[in-house]
Amino acid sequence: MTTHSHLDEVPTDLDAVIAAAPADAGGALWRLTDTIRGLDSNLVRLRPGAAIAEHAEPVLDVLLVVVAGTGRLDTGGRSHDLRPHVAVLLPRNSRRTLTAGPDGVAYLTVHTRRPGLGIGPGPAAPPAPGLGEGGETACLLQRVCPDCGRLATEHDARYCSRCASPLPD
Repeated sequence: MTTHSHLDEVPTDLDAVIAAAPADAGGALWRLTDTIRGLDSNLVRLRPGAAIAEHAEPVLDVLLVVVAGTGRLDTGGRSHDLRPHVAVLLPRNSRRTLTAGPDGVAYLTVHTRRPGLGIGPGPAAPPAPGLGEGGETACLLQRVCPDCGRLATEHDARYCSRCASPLPD
């Protein structure tokens, strides 16, 4: 995967990123990484016929811009054909499914930056009724994307809604 921390100073040729990726590579091919920025952006490629199951982004509006290939976006009971240079604004909480066409699809997502997940003590939660003090919190590692670190909000998610990478089993 290619990352770029100073996009404002050095342009990134997304066609070149796609061409340089292995033919069978799917998921995030490129992303912004600079820690001082207000936006997140990912170049995601889905292999031919691959699909991202229905999901919703509960916090952020997402702009999706197709840069290569074709596909279909199903949202709100409607189906939209995707091809290069098609842009779609996906408002927060909108449910959507994305399916790649016969040659796959590559698209850029852009949204405001989400604060990273931190490790350390959070605010103390009251003990669950009947459990008293102690015990362990639920492990959510199977819902954390290994590529971009996003926590899936759906308990049964199989793919990251940000970068389309498979989540751990």
